[in-house]
Amino acid sequence: MKVQFLAAALLLAAFPAFGQKAEQWALTESTLTYHVTSPVHEVNGVSHAARGKGICQDGHCNFLIAAPVKSFSSGDSNRDLHMLEATRGANNPLVVVHAIFPEAALQQATIYADLEVQFAGQTAHYSHVAFQRQSESDAMRITGTVPSTCSDFKFQRPSFFGMSISNDIPVRVDATWKQM
Repeated sequence: MKVQFLAAALLLAAFPAFGQKAEQWALTESTLTYHVTSPVHEVNGVSHAARGKGICQDGHCNFLIAAPVKSFSSGDSNRDLHMLEATRGANNPLVVVHAIFPEAALQQATIYADLEVQFAGQTAHYSHVAFQRQSESDAMRITGTVPSTCSDFKFQRPSFFGMSISNDIPVRVDATWKQM
């Protein structure tokens, strides 16, 4: 009898955890900026076309952001077309980022996330990437940098006058999320 009572008490105590409603987030504004350095000049390509959703449940958050490769603009249409060619944008039209982190991090100033990035037909993983979180009325703003490289995605580095760009192509993320 005691065993049945104890089992029933444990089940009732655990029930709210099983019935927890997921916390959902939607990306409302974003600026993604890649930075390329060559011996001759530096270039930034910017996109405001990302879309995303996030869900937090059972102590973990999983956020997804996707942006069309062709939505990045460097201010030079010839360079942008060359970037699409180099990154195989016609066959792989999206950059997709999955971010996973503990739900408790939503209460911290810095969120450390594990990232899976799909770009140019390849997948790269980055561990413990720091993002800054700021509360803004009914939203949160997340900023940080994805430390990506050309070799992570196995594409040949574009060159300018025979000089290749740097292997590093960090992507700055500035994203505003609202709870749904």
